[in-house]
Amino acid sequence: MDKKNRTVAGTDIDEVKRLNRNSGLTYNQVKNVLAKMKNSKPSPPEN
Repeated sequence: MDKKNRTVAGTDIDEVKRLNRNSGLTYNQVKNVLAKMKNSKPSPPEN
């Protein structure tokens, strides 16, 4: 018998986890990438 891991509402937890793994960057990963991009740009010349 194949018992699915489901919430009370009937959501398949394993399917949600699988979809999340394949969805791309997390919010925190995006923040880190943007911070690195901001820190790696040369400073504008001072006038």
